[in-house]
Order: sequence, then structure tokens, then C-alpha cells
Amino acid sequence: MSCGSVGNCSAGGHYSSIHSQQAFVINETNGTWGPAKKVAAADTSVGAAINSVSCGSAGNCSAGGYYRDGSTHSQQAFVINETNGAWGKGTEVAAVLNILGLAATYSVSCGSAGNCSAGGSYTDSFDHGQAFVVNETNGTWGKAKEVAAALDTGGGAAINSVSCASAGNCSAGGFYGPSAGVAAFVVNEMNGTWGKATEVATALNTGGFAETSSVSCGSAGNCSASGFYTDSSRGTQAFVINETNGAWGKATEVAAALNTGGNAWTYSVSCAAAGACSAGGFYTDSTGHGQAFVVSKP
Repeated sequence: MSCGSVGNCSAGGHYSSIHSQQAFVINETNGTWGPAKKVAAADTSVGAAINSVSCGSAGNCSAGGYYRDGSTHSQQAFVINETNGAWGKGTEVAAVLNILGLAATYSVSCGSAGNCSAGGSYTDSFDHGQAFVVNETNGTWGKAKEVAAALDTGGGAAINSVSCASAGNCSAGGFYGPSAGVAAFVVNEMNGTWGKATEVATALNTGGFAETSSVSCGSAGNCSASGFYTDSSRGTQAFVINETNGAWGKATEVAAALNTGGNAWTYSVSCAAAGACSAGGFYTDSTGHGQAFVVSKP
């Protein structure tokens, strides 16, 4: 769900019909929720879902997810726009990249009305998952672009989270597969152009499995990200990392003193302004019970 202003929000998800799973969106206008509307990128879809919604202003939002084609049964990524309160038709993205037919949009973020970015994954001709980003400019979605290709020597990558501080200035994070294991990465968009993906939490990830779960930008070039990594004993640890003036710093472990059970993860981070962020997740205590935690950067 995302709100363009107080009382003006949009949400999306999926429901089960008699024959298949369908995607839907629903709008709140001046504090009142209207009827849900079925959406997808193709009328022949036999399974669809909305994974993410973002609103640039009241009644002007974008959403992303996936659908399954009724004839080929392949899964395709799509995005869909709301303009002045009305949802349009879904648009397939990453179709040229998605050779083996398994793709999805996982995250959408709008810097302003009609100017958004989205990210997700697709499968290439080698049956490897690859990460992609795609930009919307003045209401029109462009061509999807693979990111983390140079890093992804092991064949597996995805964008989990995208955050846009302003139109054309965003950051995203996810995971990729190096020659062994899984690693976390971030990637920046500046003035509408996506740069090179950068691995994060490298020194911490001695267990060889890490992932960036969430990204949030307080202003252009000033973001924070969170996720998890595995230590040398194969336990999972939570981390956060900050971007300052376009440069990502060093990942920091959080909840270490609490995580006596050896499993922790930061699921979400949010920045109210540059350098003013909070994150939340879970850890396991000495009895093996999961506990919630929050951590802030004033």
C-alpha cells in the first residue's frame, strides 16, 4: 500500500477465483475505500499478483507484479499506472530479457507522479535468475535493464527493493550469485541512469550467504539499506548500511548482543530525511524464540 496524501492511498495484491489467482488494486479517495479492480498485463492471464504499489501524488500511482500467460503458461513481469485516480492497462516489462519465462516485478517506487522505477528478476537462456530495473518517465515505462550482470557469475540475482528520493534518483538492493554462495548488493540511479551494482557486507559475509532486503532514501544520494548475512558458524546476522552523497559506506551488524540464538534479519528500513532512518527485523533469543527489534540512526 502507498499513500499520495492523507486519505488518498492505493493498495494491491491477489485473490483466488474459481479457476486461477488474479491481481487487484483498490483506491482510497478522501478517506473512503472504493471497490477493488482486477488488473493484469494480459486478459489471458491464468495467475497474477500485485507485489508493490507506490504513489507519486494523490491518485497518481504505479504498481508491479507478475502474471502467467494463458497460452504459454510462462510468468511475466508487469507494471501498471494509475493516473488521476483511474488505473490503466498493465504493461509487460523485461519480456525481451525473460527468455525462459519466469519473471516478476518485486518493488516499485515513484519519485514524483509519472516518474517511477521498478525492479525484479527474470530468467535468461541459461535458466539463471537475473536482476532488472526499469524506469517510468513522464508516465511512460521504458526498456528494462539488467543489473549486477558483472557480479552474477554464479547465475542467480534479483532486486528486492527500490526507493526513489526524487524523479530519476533512486537506489535499489537485492542479491546475486557469485561463483560460490549468495551476496548482497546495492545499485544507484542518478538523473535517470542506473550505475554499476556494488556488493555490500562483503567482509561480514564469511558464511557466504547475504541479501539486501530493503532500501529507503531520505534524499537523492542519501539512503540506507538493510538485510542479513551469514557468519562463519552459518548463523544469520542483521546488517544496515548507509549511502552518503552517493557513496555507500561499510555495512554494520545490528542486534548482535540480542541475537544469542544465532538468527537475525532486518526486514525493512525507512528514512524520514537524509541520515535519519529506522530499521526493524527479528532475532532469536537464547531459548530459540523469535523476537522483534528496531534500530535507529538519528
